[in-house]
Amino acid sequence: MIRRTAATALLALLMMGIGTSCGAGSAVNDYGQIFKGAKGSTVNVEVGTGQRFSLAVADNPSTGDQWRLLAVPDAKVASFISKEYVSEGGGPGSGGTSYFVFNGKQPGSTEIRLHNCWRCPSATPSPTPVDAQSKAQSGEAIFSVIVK
Repeated sequence: MIRRTAATALLALLMMGIGTSCGAGSAVNDYGQIFKGAKGSTVNVEVGTGQRFSLAVADNPSTGDQWRLLAVPDAKVASFISKEYVSEGGGPGSGGTSYFVFNGKQPGSTEIRLHNCWRCPSATPSPTPVDAQSKAQSGEAIFSVIVK
């Protein structure tokens, strides 16, 4: 019972984007094969069993980007490792890339949805756009994953 509660709490924190790291000193230094996505796009991902891979999206938290993993994929097919952020510059507002790192597990397919809620309140577990501009700038990147 205690393990289930702890696992549920950890999953909730990860989905909210808490526990992510920035640039140097990140928890993961091997992103594996990288697949780039963007709001409004669907990307096909093919990896082998045991292969690490990352889903990458352009990100700029200083301007209001908040990329989140909407739901953990089928754990039999791919396991979520971490979310990492790498800045592309040292100055304020320079932006960077968020990497959602996974491991291919067993042959099969799953869909992974990343959502960017632009300038949404970050205090809620599932942010919702607060106005028309936020809604227009928000969106999903979808990754269709096949593990062979």
